[in-house]
Amino acid sequence: MLKPPSSARRSTINYGRTPLHNSTFRGSVWGGGSQQPARTPLHSSTRRTSIWAGGSQQSAPSGSQTSKDPRPLRDRQYQSKMRQDILSYLQGDDFDISMGTLTNIQGKDYRAIFTYLLLTLDPCHPFNENAKFEEQFVPALKSLKYPYAHQIDNKWLAAPASMHSWPSLLGVLHWLVEVCKARDEYLSSGHPTLQFAADVPEEFDQPCDHLTLAFEYYTHSYLVWLDGSDEFPEAKQALEDRFAKKNERVQRNLEEQTNQLNELKMELHRLESSAAPVAKLQNENELLRGDSEKFQKILYQYEGRKKKLIDTIASEKAELALRDAHLQQLASDQARLVEIVKTQNLSPEEVIRMNTEHETLSRNLEDLKQKIEETRRTVMGLEVNVTNRAAAAEEALDSYTNLLSKLELFPPLPVPLHDIDLTLEINTGASNHLQLLNGADIRKVIKPTLSTIAEMKRGERAEVESERIKVDNELDQLTVDCENVDQEIEELEKKVVGLNEQADDLREAAQQEALVSNAEAARLERELAHARTAALANGMGVKSRLQALQFDYREQIEKVARLKEETVRAIMKNSNDICMFKQEVSRLLGDLRKFTEED
Repeated sequence: MLKPPSSARRSTINYGRTPLHNSTFRGSVWGGGSQQPARTPLHSSTRRTSIWAGGSQQSAPSGSQTSKDPRPLRDRQYQSKMRQDILSYLQGDDFDISMGTLTNIQGKDYRAIFTYLLLTLDPCHPFNENAKFEEQFVPALKSLKYPYAHQIDNKWLAAPASMHSWPSLLGVLHWLVEVCKARDEYLSSGHPTLQFAADVPEEFDQPCDHLTLAFEYYTHSYLVWLDGSDEFPEAKQALEDRFAKKNERVQRNLEEQTNQLNELKMELHRLESSAAPVAKLQNENELLRGDSEKFQKILYQYEGRKKKLIDTIASEKAELALRDAHLQQLASDQARLVEIVKTQNLSPEEVIRMNTEHETLSRNLEDLKQKIEETRRTVMGLEVNVTNRAAAAEEALDSYTNLLSKLELFPPLPVPLHDIDLTLEINTGASNHLQLLNGADIRKVIKPTLSTIAEMKRGERAEVESERIKVDNELDQLTVDCENVDQEIEELEKKVVGLNEQADDLREAAQQEALVSNAEAARLERELAHARTAALANGMGVKSRLQALQFDYREQIEKVARLKEETVRAIMKNSNDICMFKQEVSRLLGDLRKFTEED
């Protein structure tokens, strides 16, 4: 027997909240207050009749009656995944269950799991443990807006593990588990729409935060009103304290800005009452600027003169040193030549002729050296060009070889080209240009062979394309046949849906007969509710007057807040203008001080 945890049935107060809010609403409305039991002005049976009993009798929308479950419920792998998801969630929530229970489930186990998931989603659901589970199953699914509730048959619950019923019933549990996961994720998200007063920060401006505090106020006031009191001082004081705490920093900032404004006004008054030193400083600044320009011009002229003199002195010194060296060299040459002439005993004419021949030979030698240097540069340029072209040729051959490898054209080629070798090699060290390429002739052998191979590939591609068109035609024919079969299946499904609707009509007729027998009991309960309502009508006038006073109070609060906001905006605008003026004056004074210090 499955044992749900003690937290499976959580009793909370439902004051207009959704089932997601009900599971987390606390009895202690204000922090630190004592918990009060949940009470409503009407009997619980009357409330349940008005919400659930009447709602279960309403028919689902016409669109849901014909909607089909798109999930592959009869797929074994999908069923295994759904069982694993259900087991993981229930075990994570301390629910005593095993995979064997879901594999071969019994009616009581299915009821225990369904009841736990239902009460997890909506703890206030009027689920009667003493009534038949089959009678409460489909209404409960409709109340939770299960989109495929019209496809569920109550007879399946007698043997839930049977082949025809278990996929749909397993899909119901998996859908409830997914909804529970979404609910838990929403509750743990901290979203403002959860309306938890503890999550509202001290300073807030979001509309959801205002609504949260308003809801807490109404809840606490409603509990006090149920005790017979028409005054709510504690709730009002708590709400006022919360908003006062919110406005505390704003008031403090307002006071600081007010003090700063007063100081700035005093400083502005002092500056306006005293004489402005700006005019005098501007005159002095103009005089200093004129003197500075004159001084800069004179300094520039002297700097130019100094630079020219330094360059002239340096050039003169260099030229003097060169001339001293040349003079010393000429003196030494003259002494050497005089010694040579004395030794050789040559006439002056012979010396002149020898000097002339020496100069001619020197000029010829220089010309030859220049021609050799030019020839060397030309040879180096040609070597670089040859190297670049050889590298480009090698890259082209590498690309050609890679293409052969990709196209599978390495020897041996298919018949009748098996005797041809399309590979090429380059020999950059060959002295003859005809021996640079090793392999077959490009023009006579390789190019015609490649043309033949390309023509063969075009023919094969045309054949493959024809085969593809043929296969596409066959696939289109099979698609048309499948569509015809799908139409026949849809017609059969429509017939099955019609039979199910007839069965639902018969079942509803049986339920109508059962409701007639309960009409008298419902009438007596309505009379009792009417009597209680009449007893409580005397307090409605006081409540209406209280609401009118609350509306007036809110209007006054909004008016005061609006006036405060306008005042704060005006103060902030004036403060901003004063600050900008102060910054501009400070900047000008700083620039002036900086300029005077530089001068």
